[in-house]
Amino acid sequence: MPLVEVTYAPGVAESELRELGAVLPHLVSEAVECPEEPYDGDLQPGDVEIRFRRLGPLDRSGLDVVIEVRSKWFESRAANRQERVDRLHQDIRNATGLQDFGVYLSLPSAAWSQGD
Repeated sequence: MPLVEVTYAPGVAESELRELGAVLPHLVSEAVECPEEPYDGDLQPGDVEIRFRRLGPLDRSGLDVVIEVRSKWFESRAANRQERVDRLHQDIRNATGLQDFGVYLSLPSAAWSQGD
């Protein structure tokens, strides 16, 4: 289950953020899909968690939007993580038209539990 944090500059339009929020679950799921956690295209509640945070007055960023994706480490994910994040960046650009943004993919050793 990927966790996604989107940090954005005050000038980014809400409509752009809504569009980003609509496409990210599918695009992120495709980007981190692996044999250990296959993606069947049928997202369920809790499969991808997205949080949006506006930059504050003391934050510093050279980009309009930074998308941080955290997903559990598996060797199959880690082996080609740069290709995965490059493809995700391009897929986000193609889907939304965003230009001034970055994507950070982190694969920590982690565990997840969710009630029914």
